[in-house]
Amino acid sequence: MTEEKTTDWQASEQSAVGRLARFFPGATPVRIPVSVSAGGREKAESEATVIEFGTPREALFACQLPLEFAEKVRLRNADGSFDTDAWVVALHYHNGQAAVAARFVHEPAHWVIKL
Repeated sequence: MTEEKTTDWQASEQSAVGRLARFFPGATPVRIPVSVSAGGREKAESEATVIEFGTPREALFACQLPLEFAEKVRLRNADGSFDTDAWVVALHYHNGQAAVAARFVHEPAHWVIKL
């Protein structure tokens, strides 16, 4: 079982999000399905994605929305128990994939990453 987790971690490090996570000490692999929507736009675009890594202050995920640095996004899970705003603090593009790191505006009530 330990070998399997190591393999999963190594595989996730190869993704664009995994590469970005290297710049966030203490980033822990997670799998939290969410909807991400761009904040201050007249027509709010959104898409389904998965938070792949988390820290106590950030969520890291892949995203196809045309996000910009310092843009506000909203992250929400299906049942609404995780619903928070965050600022884009890093973007990483690799092999056609976009990875985003977003820092929470306020500490989310149901965020599982506690160090």
